[in-house]
Amino acid sequence: MLNKIILASKSEVRKEILVKNNIKCVVEPSNVDEEPVKESLLKEQVSSEIISKNLAELKANKVSMKKIDEIVLGADSVIDLEGELISKPESREEAMEILRKLNGKSHFLISSVCISKNGSMIWNYTDKAKLTMKNFTDDELKNYLFKISDEALYAYNVYQIEGEGRHLFSKIEGNENTIMGLPIDKIKDYLKNYE
Repeated sequence: MLNKIILASKSEVRKEILVKNNIKCVVEPSNVDEEPVKESLLKEQVSSEIISKNLAELKANKVSMKKIDEIVLGADSVIDLEGELISKPESREEAMEILRKLNGKSHFLISSVCISKNGSMIWNYTDKAKLTMKNFTDDELKNYLFKISDEALYAYNVYQIEGEGRHLFSKIEGNENTIMGLPIDKIKDYLKNYE
């Protein structure tokens, strides 16, 4: 198995998942501006899965162009609520709006990963999980947001499934690592066979 990869993401959770699974990684964020890419793809009316995959690929390719012969892992996660793509919040007010939208409903969290080498994708995988949020009052949602640090809030699509966010849901269907942004089992399978 490959002994080191480059992670094209500043996500601490993704890095932790790799480390826990004995995959050494060097963090090299891609700094891709995601919003124009999302807007362009939404205009073409592509699925949330395609958007997530394209963003993961873009991040991996961008970093791998500079890192010749290195293996680069890019990742992206999006929330799909009844066909509407929900992006990470940029303020606490926006986070509250997102929680209100998700309140009492089911949504999909889609995570894509892409491995690139020399600026081209060599492997990718997309997985999704279905999460059903309990019904909360506005005060309960505000109380939840109050407990979450800014760093966690802006990094994890408003809920931190491995922390405070778990109690928001009545039902979680899908792989926990997918929800945290990195379907690690599939990555390990690929790296095991990588020559």
